[in-house]
Amino acid sequence: MKNSADLQPARTAGYDGGPLTYQARLPDEPLFWLGHLSSCIQSEEAEKLLFGADCDAAGDFQRRRWERAEWPAFTVPLAVDHRLHVVYRTVADNTGIDYLLHDPDWDQAETLAQDDGHFMGLSLSWPELVAAADNMLPGGSTTDPRSRLLLLLPAFSDDAVPNDAVGRLAGTLRARTSVEDPATLASALPED
Repeated sequence: MKNSADLQPARTAGYDGGPLTYQARLPDEPLFWLGHLSSCIQSEEAEKLLFGADCDAAGDFQRRRWERAEWPAFTVPLAVDHRLHVVYRTVADNTGIDYLLHDPDWDQAETLAQDDGHFMGLSLSWPELVAAADNMLPGGSTTDPRSRLLLLLPAFSDDAVPNDAVGRLAGTLRARTSVEDPATLASALPED
């Protein structure tokens, strides 16, 4: 497993040494992002924009991902040596995505939120989301700000979205996904 030092704190977060794996190529797969962002959409229109012609392929990709024994895990470094771990729980009948905050001085990571088809827990404001995506701190699974932004987007909830947010999100969707109309989807996601 690559970057096992970054994932080690998440191992102690109540997973009993769960099978966390760093999967470097997963963020390069456009179908991965469609499933990852699916909980961000609430309307039928946004669902059509997200999945489009890739609906069947995205469904197959996500089904295979949730059936695997490995738990994909990603780390985004934050200020003051904190780490935010995004962990895919692939336990039968208990699948979901956990957002864990870890400090090197803590005995274990703390669960901030869970996404089990609907999001529960603390959420990020737009400035917090952008700061985490853009910080370029070492020690994460990826230094790509676009991948970091999409990893954390399901944890975003903010009524005060700046005017440039839609443009930033559209560019990110265009670069990392295969959605046909990233600008329209980018406008719908903050509303959903």
